[in-house]
Amino acid sequence: MLRKSFTSPLFRNAALRNVLLVALLLGAASGLGYLATRYHVQRDVTHNASNSLDSVSVNVLQQLGGPVNITVYATEQDARLGDIRKAIREFLSLYQRYKPDIKLVFINPENEAEKTRAARVQLNGEMVVEYAGRSEHLTQINEQIFTSTLLRLAHTRDQTVMYLDGHGERKLDGIANHDLGSLFGAKLRQNGFRLNSLNLALAQEVPLNASVVVITQPQLDLMPGEVDKLLRYVERGGNLLWLVDAEPLHGLERLAEKLDLLLPPGIVIDPAAAGMNAPQTWSLGATYPPHPITRNFNLITAFPSARPLIWNENPDWQHHALVEVAARGWVSRSATGVNASPRFDKQHDTPGPVIIAAALQRSINDRDQRIVVVGNGAFLSNSFAGNGGNVDLGVNMVNWLAGEEHLITLQPRAAKDSNLVLSKTQLNVISIGFLLGLPLMLAGAGGYIWWKRRKS
Repeated sequence: MLRKSFTSPLFRNAALRNVLLVALLLGAASGLGYLATRYHVQRDVTHNASNSLDSVSVNVLQQLGGPVNITVYATEQDARLGDIRKAIREFLSLYQRYKPDIKLVFINPENEAEKTRAARVQLNGEMVVEYAGRSEHLTQINEQIFTSTLLRLAHTRDQTVMYLDGHGERKLDGIANHDLGSLFGAKLRQNGFRLNSLNLALAQEVPLNASVVVITQPQLDLMPGEVDKLLRYVERGGNLLWLVDAEPLHGLERLAEKLDLLLPPGIVIDPAAAGMNAPQTWSLGATYPPHPITRNFNLITAFPSARPLIWNENPDWQHHALVEVAARGWVSRSATGVNASPRFDKQHDTPGPVIIAAALQRSINDRDQRIVVVGNGAFLSNSFAGNGGNVDLGVNMVNWLAGEEHLITLQPRAAKDSNLVLSKTQLNVISIGFLLGLPLMLAGAGGYIWWKRRKS
């Protein structure tokens, strides 16, 4: 029966069969097009999911109740960057998938110079992001920067980080080698924190608007009254970042007692540093105990001449180790400089591993109090902050102390699959293949077909 239907006059008509085939293909294409408009299915197959958003970014977008307006001041083409508008449009489309009310407007600064000046735009491609009556300018863009901007716009409470000053401490806005301003302080400002100095000899108390107080190594003794003010700040639930070097505490012994911290003498010796062409007096952090500060953090950190941290168990405080180093090292009481070649002394030294950073947390006055203590301040200094993930770890600490956990997991995504690196030999093989191999192959195929036809 089936065979007869195919041999009937209807199907013997080749023209009619072609018409039916075309109609069938058009119907299938129309059906697929209709389904595509009704159902959106996407899958990111890149190696590191570079074409999709991090779950934290998605959560931030879900927290935004109103529309986000983005104005981009960019020309049609840039001599150096090419089509800026296309790059920005494609990047923001990742966000618009989850929040359709992100509105994007382009303004050509060459044609609308007055609007550009009124917006105080200085660079081609600069963006003005507006949400809930607040706005920020962006001159560079990646997921961390853009999502952090949305977070800052969504939270109206200003965050102020104050650093203890007046005793030779490292300055959060200083540019000297031992200061913290060039990288660490600049990154905090980029994340929306205000930085102010705090001289307790002049201030009556630690200001109530201080989100975090940073204490670095003093070079002079603090007066008892200054220490009293710090202790009262801790007693009322203030958040604290204490970077304590392997030097005398200069009056901060009472603060250590308040936190039940033991700060034994000596510096950490880490033989693993020699494999990185660094002095053994540097401690290298590579793996980190689980904590919100170190969540998804996998960068190497370096701590020059770090001191160990030990604490007494206290039911009022929850203690969490953040950085543990020197699994094959020890704490030395005799090593004095970066060029030293210390050897383990069984009588005086303590074998590793060694904890050099810890987080303390407790509930007081109906709120969480958070404190981070690091047995090293140099790792965030202008001289050493550029090593590995030092700045990232320091910023994570401040974000956690200020209650901005959302910012912690947002690291710029490395586009591992965006570049193809070939050796010189591989490039030569590819070049010869295209210039000689492919033409010869096509010529051979053509000659073979010609020979077959001539033979037949």
